Amino acid sequence: MAVACVFQCSVQYSIAVRKLPFEKAVSMTVSTGDNFYQHGLRRMRGRDPQEKNRSASTLELFFDLTFVTAFGVAGSELAHGIEVGHYLPAIVSFVIACLAIVWAWANYAWLASAFDNDDWLFRSLTLVQMAGVIVLAVGIPMMFQSIDHGAVLDANVMVVGYIVMRIALIGQWLRVARQDPRHRVVARGNAIGVGIAQIGWTSFLFLPLSLVPALVCLAIFWVIDFSAPLIAEKVARRRGESGIPWHAHHIAERYGLMAIIALGECIVGTLAAARAISAGSNWSFESVVVVSVGVLISFSLWWAYFQLPSGPVLHQRRDKASAWIYGHIALFTCIAAIGAGLHTVGYAYDPQAATDPVVVILALAIPVFIFMLIIASLLTWLLDAAMFTLAHLPTFLMPLAAVLLSQWGLPAWACLLVLLCSPLTVIVVYELGYWRKLAVTLDRALQQPAR
Repeated sequence: MAVACVFQCSVQYSIAVRKLPFEKAVSMTVSTGDNFYQHGLRRMRGRDPQEKNRSASTLELFFDLTFVTAFGVAGSELAHGIEVGHYLPAIVSFVIACLAIVWAWANYAWLASAFDNDDWLFRSLTLVQMAGVIVLAVGIPMMFQSIDHGAVLDANVMVVGYIVMRIALIGQWLRVARQDPRHRVVARGNAIGVGIAQIGWTSFLFLPLSLVPALVCLAIFWVIDFSAPLIAEKVARRRGESGIPWHAHHIAERYGLMAIIALGECIVGTLAAARAISAGSNWSFESVVVVSVGVLISFSLWWAYFQLPSGPVLHQRRDKASAWIYGHIALFTCIAAIGAGLHTVGYAYDPQAATDPVVVILALAIPVFIFMLIIASLLTWLLDAAMFTLAHLPTFLMPLAAVLLSQWGLPAWACLLVLLCSPLTVIVVYELGYWRKLAVTLDRALQQPAR
């Protein structure tokens, strides 16, 4: 009798669980082991933007590693273009490559922050995007060469890789639109916007455009691609949706990790320069200076970047996100360019290359100056206050001084030491008491009403 009663109760419980929503049923029946070894498909719904202890997943970190190769190829091609004196074609090609790299990464980062459910389909589509990054990296040298020759733009392989990444992204957005009614409008808007841009990118595979018309078309396609998320958000809000539920601290961590990956190219460029310098004379004074300056510049850039209170401010003021996102496109491009600039230092000591030291210093001074300017602008934007003081003046004057000194015949290693003072000033000023002003201003900014 007791057995029959238990059996009847278990049957009734099973029927009741089946009538519950899927997520509630799972939470009632899943053990610790089942929760760790999840499998199958799960609904792709918006995650809680207030989720505690949210951090980057191992899949996101693995995804980021594929962009190391793309940054590396673009940086090497830029350094080579500077070596042979083809400055403008190399810079244009580098900017195009970095726009494709950074924007494809950013779109995935924001999607994953809001909707990552880590099932096998999400992982598989992420794998497709990773494959697209590799294809894009393979096509970067051909794109550089075609712009250098100035005839027909040959970006077919690179565009194919970009399209592969974007098609997988469209698939993710369509899945959100189908499975999450609360964010259907914004998901469809993103899918449509990305799809329209892909029609333009696909035209490169069939229309052999000459260089100038191709660059004009590229500019148009980038405007469409960059504006799609903003338009989708605006339309969604007009229809009563809240926009994608990204997690402020998670997205700040993701961008910080990407900054570190880009800074890794500075270390690679430093190593390449040191090897070129020491090839004929083993380790010399110049080699030691170049390695030291390269490492210290990388370290100083890291220190300066992580003075940005991105997580706390974005958590309180989500309306600050748009300018912050687009500012990072230029920021990551500058970091990769600094890595390429450090690579070119070795060419100044290579008898076969014999690159003008003035050009080498310019290749470093320009991106360092722009990087520091962007950091100052982002800090001002996040804190609603002009944060750089007169004490920071060397930050912007030292790149100019390094260029002038190189023109006056000062050795490249000495000019590098002068240039190093630009980002190093940020550290010195911070430790001499600037941190107090940052702390007070941040507290004041966090007291503003949430938006």
